[in-house]
Amino acid sequence: MSDPALLSHGEPHDRRTPVVVLAGFAGLAEDGVDRAAEALREAPGTVVVRHDLSQLSEGIVHRTTSTATNENSAVLELAHGCVSCTLRMDLLPLLCTLAARESVDRIVLALDPAFEAEAVCHAIEHVVVAGVVGRLDGPARRDVRVHAVLTSLDAAEWLTDATGEETLAERGLVHAEDDRTVAQLAVGQVEFADAVLALGAAGDGVADRGRLGAVLARLTPDAPVAWVEQPGALGAGEVEALLARIPAHARRGRVFDAHSPLLRGQPPLTSDFGVVLMEFAAGRPFHPERLHEALDVLLDGVVTARGRVWLATQPDEVVWLESAGGGLRVGSAGRWLAQMTEAELALQDQDRVALAGLRWDERFGDRDISLVILVHDGDPAEIREALHWALVEDDELRMVERQPELVARWNDPFGEWHEDPCADSGDSEHPVEDAAGAPNNPGGEAK
Repeated sequence: MSDPALLSHGEPHDRRTPVVVLAGFAGLAEDGVDRAAEALREAPGTVVVRHDLSQLSEGIVHRTTSTATNENSAVLELAHGCVSCTLRMDLLPLLCTLAARESVDRIVLALDPAFEAEAVCHAIEHVVVAGVVGRLDGPARRDVRVHAVLTSLDAAEWLTDATGEETLAERGLVHAEDDRTVAQLAVGQVEFADAVLALGAAGDGVADRGRLGAVLARLTPDAPVAWVEQPGALGAGEVEALLARIPAHARRGRVFDAHSPLLRGQPPLTSDFGVVLMEFAAGRPFHPERLHEALDVLLDGVVTARGRVWLATQPDEVVWLESAGGGLRVGSAGRWLAQMTEAELALQDQDRVALAGLRWDERFGDRDISLVILVHDGDPAEIREALHWALVEDDELRMVERQPELVARWNDPFGEWHEDPCADSGDSEHPVEDAAGAPNNPGGEAK
């Protein structure tokens, strides 16, 4: 018998229970999550699960499960008050338990804003669930499949949130140890969405809605968007219709790694309302000091930038760069294929190996720079000029090729992954451990 976890989404013989994940930031977007959950649970066989993490720092989580006719509440006391404990100790086992019930045809996860949909989906796929009576230990994906991720956003506030510098702790939404930014959460929620529910009026009118629409079309090009100015009128018909518009090839919870294609779907590459998605590619490395100086160009007028970087001083390491609003992280994404043995190459994703072969350089192998930058209020030409300036010059490139031992002595602000400001604040947390970030977002320097 085939492992049901290997069957594609939507196939008739996939007997796993479908899961709809609802995500949204605190405020109007969270209200949209609640409204969508209420609408979806009207369907027979649908169970809505909600974890209230507002008292998480005290080790207390309130969990509610509800259907169209019934609601049950429980108070969970956790030894360690963290998102990870809630995910591992309650949410994942609960999914497996509900999936085993014949009365349950669909599960809706109405996520607390502290949960990130991408990390939850990654945990469903990979985290081993143990101790469920009558079930062999293993990931929840054996029992459930992510049918859709629906993100709710406040049309008037989302772009401001997505381009700011404020942390979640500064806004009073999480405890002080959580260093995620509002922009990181806002951008990540939308980028991972299969469908978007835009609530309320977008700013002052047509231009603001047009600009927000242009950003959404480039950030998550395959996701249908429903514009709802009066959230209170949102009903089951509108939500179910939005889910039905999700294309068959949507990601549906799939988590991409740092070596996956950076341009997914078919995003517009033209400029609309001053919004443009630009690419930056180079076959030579960045000079680390000049790149560090140039990075500010990605933090003003840019919604997000992400991609793979080649640093002259780190010839073995693939460096991953990702920004959201005024915050940026740089970290390790493994090694270049050119540095691997034959045995190691055999273990790599074959799509990555094939794509690298198409651009293989006799001197430097698969090393290159590949970035995509979503600009909403910046000058693409200025960004491109700054990044070109940060590349090594011809004489420096010859040193990279012929005298790497000398290049290794260059001052490298990225030599040790760290938090910025430059005080050492510890390693960034892995998403599977705390469900607080994306698995393909390596931790590292944060500006």
